[in-house]
Amino acid sequence: MADTQARHGPVAVRFDSVDFSYERIPVLSNVSFHIHQNEFAALVGSNGSGKTTLLKLLLGLEKPVAGRIVLFEDAAGKGRERIGYVPQNAGFDPTFPVTVRSVVRMGRLRPSSRFFGKEDAEAVNEAMEKADIADLAERPYSALSGGQRRRVLVARALASRPSLLVLDEPAANMDSESEKRLFDTLGQLKGSTTILIVTHDTAFVSSLTDVAFCVAGGVSGCSIVRHRTEPAADAPHDLYGGSASRVRHDIDVPDSWCCEEGNPL
Repeated sequence: MADTQARHGPVAVRFDSVDFSYERIPVLSNVSFHIHQNEFAALVGSNGSGKTTLLKLLLGLEKPVAGRIVLFEDAAGKGRERIGYVPQNAGFDPTFPVTVRSVVRMGRLRPSSRFFGKEDAEAVNEAMEKADIADLAERPYSALSGGQRRRVLVARALASRPSLLVLDEPAANMDSESEKRLFDTLGQLKGSTTILIVTHDTAFVSSLTDVAFCVAGGVSGCSIVRHRTEPAADAPHDLYGGSASRVRHDIDVPDSWCCEEGNPL
């Protein structure tokens, strides 16, 4: 670990020999991987491969039966307070009469919160600018498109000024314009924030990504393979090539990136 840190810097996320079971059925077995601070990582796997379980463990919603999970080298477990999480869905009724600004303000809520101060207001405005939704601030959340709502959830996560931003299937059901704006935001954050995208779509292991983890499920549980991503030599610098409406797939998917024979992730 000391040698790894010397070459790549401090570690933001570390899974050490983690086991997990659902009702005595093994799901994860001896899983170990790490993500360095300010790295842009992707956790890639098909449905049922173990991605959701890993995400729940990372967020503290489940506990491993063996091994340990350490965030930002904080063995006491307080590292999770530094996570900003963007779920697939809002977690509340999208028709609830609330403005975009109010949703983003939710990112500033803490158990110890007593009032909304100047620093909170600045963080909310900053988050809306980064997520490119400042012009939507006073609009009803219910009036937004699916892609706009997703960017509001990104802003809500950014309002906490996280050290680790975790996005679950961030571009699912997103129109091409919203998708481009989302990845513009992530591109601006790259290098200053640790980012983890959880996805089943290898198309999003893009030129932004520093490292990708293949999650492969099986009868003995889940295995993870780390791949350093390298943009294609002739790839343009932006994420979108020509008239393509989706993020380019800039790396070759190795044969090992298969959960079942003939079915790449």
